[in-house]
Amino acid sequence: MSALKKVVLAYSGGLDTSIILKWLQTEYNCEVVTFTADLGQGEELEPARKKAEMMGASAIYVEDLREEFVRDFVFPMFRANALYEGLYLLGTSIARPLISKRLVEIAAAEGADAVSHGATGKGNDQVRFELAAYALNPEIKVVAPWREWDLSSRTRLLEFAEAHQIPVAKDKRGEAPFSVDANLLHTSSEGKVLEDPAEPAPEYVYQRTVDPVQAPDTPELVEITFECGDPIAINGEEMSPAGILTKLNELGGKHGVGRLDLVENRFVGMKSRGVYETPGGTVLLEAHRGIEQITLDSGAGHLKDSIMPRYAELIYNGFWFSPEREMLQALIDKSQEHVSGTVRVQLYKGSVRTIARWSDKSLYSEAHVTFEEDLGAYNQTDAQGFIQLNALRLKLLSARDRKK
Repeated sequence: MSALKKVVLAYSGGLDTSIILKWLQTEYNCEVVTFTADLGQGEELEPARKKAEMMGASAIYVEDLREEFVRDFVFPMFRANALYEGLYLLGTSIARPLISKRLVEIAAAEGADAVSHGATGKGNDQVRFELAAYALNPEIKVVAPWREWDLSSRTRLLEFAEAHQIPVAKDKRGEAPFSVDANLLHTSSEGKVLEDPAEPAPEYVYQRTVDPVQAPDTPELVEITFECGDPIAINGEEMSPAGILTKLNELGGKHGVGRLDLVENRFVGMKSRGVYETPGGTVLLEAHRGIEQITLDSGAGHLKDSIMPRYAELIYNGFWFSPEREMLQALIDKSQEHVSGTVRVQLYKGSVRTIARWSDKSLYSEAHVTFEEDLGAYNQTDAQGFIQLNALRLKLLSARDRKK
């Protein structure tokens, strides 16, 4: 890469990105601007600001993006009921395009030559960060230190930190038990004690959910109100998007809802084991499906379900800003025009299930499905011709095959 004058770094304040900050300064002899996003990870961000100041960052951005994260990224994804490989609610995947968006915007504002991130060369995040950055600015340069430097071990990293007087927390001097990524949607734990998929995850890995066995013995009922596919209120109290997800995290976590132990297929080709906690998202997915059951036409719903795996895969693989994701989003959003109403769910010992739902936009007709007198709403004899027409091709196939 050609000489750089200024780089914008996605900076957490942790050991790895602090080493990257200093490495960029020494390796490229450039200014480093830090960007720290509050996505609801639950950590105090002022220490990151102070650490960046101490290490000579030329400019420091610390931004609360929780509302934008949930409103413009999480909620659109949940309108699709998106699950990667049928299970994963994409908590890490959906955060990366927003971080990249701000990196590119800050680079433009600061007149920076490049952006940089702390993702390793083995994972999905390097792909997500960089595909998003290039989609937003095809001329942007990306510095990925883990693909360039020779600091290939924890020991080498610590030696570099000590040589450059970078503060190292005591627990970082040994082998970390596992790696954690967190935001308002989920926590993701990987590596070390979790690398053997034959070994159960230790209980201490879980941070947002109680052990379902230890969860309250009394079920809790929660009502979630939707408007055009997005939740707007919990138990009748309207809240902001981030407020909604925060409250659902609290409720779901208390009842042990949202744990997932998954061996997934990374985009780069390997399998990895991750332990995820998505309490609020798990409750939200169940409730959203519940309100769709009575407000979404079967043809629209089945088409939407058929494209969901493709949509989820695009997000997982880093194609949030691709035209195909935007095309699918338009279809999904069209389907949500009448997905409004209220769902009552029951939380109990790790489970969440819909027990009631109602809506002014409901397509459910009790007059048509009743086992009692339907007063002419449905003519049961119509089913005979319907069955005969649908059976015609099956009869013809059977008749042909019986001649063999």
